[in-house]
Amino acid sequence: MRWLIILAMIAGFLFGEGAEAKAIEPARIPALMASLKIPPSQNFCGEPVPMNNPDVRQRFERELLLILWNRPQVILWLKRAGRYLPHMEKLLKKNGLPDDLKYVAIAESALRPHAGSSRGAIGFWQFVRPTGRKYGLVINDRIDERRNPFASTRAAIRYFKSLHQELGSWTLAAAAYNMGEKGLLGEILAQDSMNYYDLYLPLETQHFLFRILAIKLIFSDPEKYGFSLSGKDRYPLLSFDRVQLKCGRETPIKLVAKAAKTRFKVIKDLNPEVRGHYLSKGDHELLIPKGSLTGFQKRFSNLLKAYAEDHKGRVYVVRPGDNLSTIARRHNVPVTALLIWNRISPRDPIHPGQNLIVHPGN
Repeated sequence: MRWLIILAMIAGFLFGEGAEAKAIEPARIPALMASLKIPPSQNFCGEPVPMNNPDVRQRFERELLLILWNRPQVILWLKRAGRYLPHMEKLLKKNGLPDDLKYVAIAESALRPHAGSSRGAIGFWQFVRPTGRKYGLVINDRIDERRNPFASTRAAIRYFKSLHQELGSWTLAAAAYNMGEKGLLGEILAQDSMNYYDLYLPLETQHFLFRILAIKLIFSDPEKYGFSLSGKDRYPLLSFDRVQLKCGRETPIKLVAKAAKTRFKVIKDLNPEVRGHYLSKGDHELLIPKGSLTGFQKRFSNLLKAYAEDHKGRVYVVRPGDNLSTIARRHNVPVTALLIWNRISPRDPIHPGQNLIVHPGN
């Protein structure tokens, strides 16, 4: 009897009662086998993909199935695309590069500014430090432009132009982008082939272009693959005002946030290339929320003056026997705050006579 009651309750929960009951919406996810009916006329940057080659079709199908299996990931791609892809498309078009190259950023980072790899690649286009610097990115302990969608896209454009000029093919350029041009040129010479689809390359690079092609296929018709997103489902386009700042000293980012009438996190999210809590001395161009530019410079100037005055009275001179924990307890602040205010690491030693900035807690 107990089981009958439980079943009745479950049925009522699932199907409701009376005229108000509504049927559960049927699943609209297409069968995986149906998804493998890939149109034969595929191309990358206008270069045809030899779909009549059984090996090529097999590699394409593999990447498409693996991507479709992780549906939450694809949904996030589609949602993030609304935030970043229009800006990337505009830069690619302005520089005369094929629109298909935008899918490289999705394959590389899933459009995440802080994405990182075991090889030290960072950001939207997954630059390692030497390559990023070679193509104009600022990368140091204060700024890492690999995380900036505009600067990193411009660097990727310069890199792709160089690769295409050297290799004569966007397909080979994409392969070189993944494994490095020297490595690819070595394989081309060793295997005596300039055809990506005929080259035996590192497995990651063998999969890389087909991953891009599968992403392009899904993005060209998301509903066909069961992804029905309206415009409001996508994350809104990155919208902002640009502001030029002159910092005569290290300046807390929280002052920028206050001048923009927003929060620290908003400024950090709009400027993911800025590391830490402070802007270094010098000139900076930052993004601030759209509509907050009016009166910004005056507010920022006033905040800087007030900060400079307040800063003078916040210097603590380290005494013999002090350590960060005792100083933090004495001023009723967390040790983490001391580290942030003074741009030091927990591993950095302090010594008598050293000046520390301390803002007493409540």
